[in-house]
Amino acid sequence: MEKEKKKTISGIYDKSKDAIIKTKDTVINTLDQNGDGQIGIDDIIIAAVKTPGVRVSRASFLEKELFKYYPQDIVDDAIAFNPAHAGIPAKMIDKIADDVIKFERNCVSGVSAALGAPGGWAMAATIPADIIQYYGYTLRATQKLLYLYGFPEIETDEEGIKLDSETINSIILCLGVMNGVVGANNAVKAMAHALAIGVEKQLMKKALTKGAVFPIVRSIAKWFGVRLTKSLFTGAIKKAIPVVGGVVGGGITFFAFKPCCYRLKDALKDTRLSNPEHKCTKEETEILDDIMSGKIIDADYEVVEDEN
Repeated sequence: MEKEKKKTISGIYDKSKDAIIKTKDTVINTLDQNGDGQIGIDDIIIAAVKTPGVRVSRASFLEKELFKYYPQDIVDDAIAFNPAHAGIPAKMIDKIADDVIKFERNCVSGVSAALGAPGGWAMAATIPADIIQYYGYTLRATQKLLYLYGFPEIETDEEGIKLDSETINSIILCLGVMNGVVGANNAVKAMAHALAIGVEKQLMKKALTKGAVFPIVRSIAKWFGVRLTKSLFTGAIKKAIPVVGGVVGGGITFFAFKPCCYRLKDALKDTRLSNPEHKCTKEETEILDDIMSGKIIDADYEVVEDEN
């Protein structure tokens, strides 16, 4: 009897182990957009932006949000330049930003709970969907906040589903800010300053892909790679717990999404694009100088999460 019991337990363990391995392989194959056998934040961004409804038109968004409060000439000015240039008060921009965060938060939490609820290894296929949906709504919120606080349109191809390296790296920086990664804040503020003074597009592209900002982007991407691998495994375990997994997953998403968005909002509301009285920090100025000089910096940044 004891031997049979041990044999049964061993069989269950082996099957569970095989199921976990199979699940992780399925997830990697589904999410690996660039075919390098790894899951990185760039893969998630590329997959998320292909999801219908993720891309936000800057002009349409600003028109819809501002037309409720302002005449057409002010709306047109905000679209042509930015809301701050149109004379829209910071308090109003902040109010709209809060509404955006609330809306996207409710959407992503509901999706996360729905995908996590059924449970069982048969639901392993929902793990990629859960992750893509989460980052899809995160990208929606990111675009809207960028547009409210003066940044230009996120560039995609004609179908709105393909991003260049410069755009992906800009989004990675924003995600770094949202997750409290030290250094990302100064990089985003330096980019805003460069845009505000009309830096050439080629200089900005160089800074993001092989210049001053790129080492920060690269380090944030590495940090996300480790984090994503861990979250995929815990996500696979979560899916094996019926109903409760969905409730817990949706709850965690609900409480995590808001502070992430508010970190980005707080960074964007005080840049040269959104605040004419913005004062550069020493770190921001150093990055800005490197952007303007077109300097290539091949250094590794230690990625540290802000305790706050």
